[in-house]
Amino acid sequence: MFDITGALSNGNFIYLMKGMGSTLSFSVLAIAISFIIGLGLGVIRYMKVPVASNALGFLMDVIRSVPLLLIIVVFYFGFPQLGYRFSAFGAALIAFVVFESCMIAEIVRAGLKSVAVGQMEAGLSTGFTFSETMRHIIIPQGVRSMVPSLVSQFISLIKDTSLTTIISFSELTYRSKIIYSMDSAYVLPMYVIMAFLYWIICHTLSKASKRFEVDY
Repeated sequence: MFDITGALSNGNFIYLMKGMGSTLSFSVLAIAISFIIGLGLGVIRYMKVPVASNALGFLMDVIRSVPLLLIIVVFYFGFPQLGYRFSAFGAALIAFVVFESCMIAEIVRAGLKSVAVGQMEAGLSTGFTFSETMRHIIIPQGVRSMVPSLVSQFISLIKDTSLTTIISFSELTYRSKIIYSMDSAYVLPMYVIMAFLYWIICHTLSKASKRFEVDY
């Protein structure tokens, strides 16, 4: 029997909403840190700093080629063997930041490259230094072209938080699993509820980004 009302009764709704809160707070923190680091890495890659750019490019290619789930498992189960133990939240956050920073760095690099070369020359010819030209001319223009790709990456990040279930991080998917493990009749209802909640989060972010593109 498909009983969504029953699945959300007996305190299950509040329990699930706390999981959604954990998903949102984790996602916001991971997005913020990953964007800051990714922006810096992307600028370094764009500037083609000798040795550093190539070394970073190789390292990021390796990380982007590895499944995020594997990175999560390595930080949570592997690092304790080296003497470094992380909580489920800590391991998940570090894994996400490492992976997402590399993804965002490539988006940033591509966005900066989309700005016409003449913009850099124009900035330097007006007396701006390289860093001033980047800060006031190149990056602001590049960000506009990055928005769609960045939003798509952020949405993927939010959905990927479900992977942290494997290390028992108490987010939306994990709490849903706890609920339906107590009553197998709630398996399908909980999957439907989870899908709806993830859709609300991602759809809201997508709509908000379109407003940003228009107002930018």
